[in-house]
Amino acid sequence: MLARFLLPPGQPAFSPLPSGCSGKAKGHLYSQGIHTLFLVNLGLQLFDGLSTYHGVQLGWQEGNPLVHAAMVHWGAGWALLGVKSAACALLLLLYCLGTRPFIARALTLTAAYYFTLSFLPWLSLLLLCSAG
Repeated sequence: MLARFLLPPGQPAFSPLPSGCSGKAKGHLYSQGIHTLFLVNLGLQLFDGLSTYHGVQLGWQEGNPLVHAAMVHWGAGWALLGVKSAACALLLLLYCLGTRPFIARALTLTAAYYFTLSFLPWLSLLLLCSAG
């Protein structure tokens, strides 16, 4: 799980607590996990926006047709600022709904999606460009 990398060593992400733990302790750990997932998602959005802007400046194309259309109308910077602001606002909405059971799954799925389809490809492309 992506949140596992941000937790101290030996502390599993979203593991069941011992039966002696109170509901308050369980809620606290759950909210810590939601908070961590929220921050991971914000970081991935920031990375995606900055790397996309940098890639577009190097002449690469945006893969998302909606974002590409926004870039044609508003320019790369304004389009990315608007799209990423909307994405962060939706993440904030999910974070505010954090006590509902589907929120951790939604934030984990979003982080996994951006990590796999944005972070890894952009990182590899940017590293290849800087190396050669």
